[in-house]
Amino acid sequence: MAGRIRVVVAKPGLDGHDRGVKIVARALRDAGMEVVYTGLHQTPEQIVRTAIQEDAAAIGLSILSGAHMTLFARVLEILREQDAGDIVVFGGGIIPEADIPELRRLGVARIFTPGASTREIVEWVRAAVPATV
Repeated sequence: MAGRIRVVVAKPGLDGHDRGVKIVARALRDAGMEVVYTGLHQTPEQIVRTAIQEDAAAIGLSILSGAHMTLFARVLEILREQDAGDIVVFGGGIIPEADIPELRRLGVARIFTPGASTREIVEWVRAAVPATV
């Protein structure tokens, strides 16, 4: 029996706008994925701990605060420190196009900017993230 894709969806930092992340979480769930939404104001440490505890194959970060370079980098750093670098990290939010190449260089698999459809996100996750057994 094939497994399901397990994704932790998180709002790191002080950003309190969660409408978009909840829509994405629901779209992933409705597409048959297991989704763990951590809620608002999570630290990178909390997010990584949850992903490891939940045996997640991916972490989706939603960042609207402008702290994307710091927060993505810290999540990736902690994943490496915890020998969990195989967890796919993707994200979205208000992220300038000019910052996307550097985020990719750091190890972020994909950035979805405003206007990305939930269908596009679901299809990408299905193609890029392995299902758990």
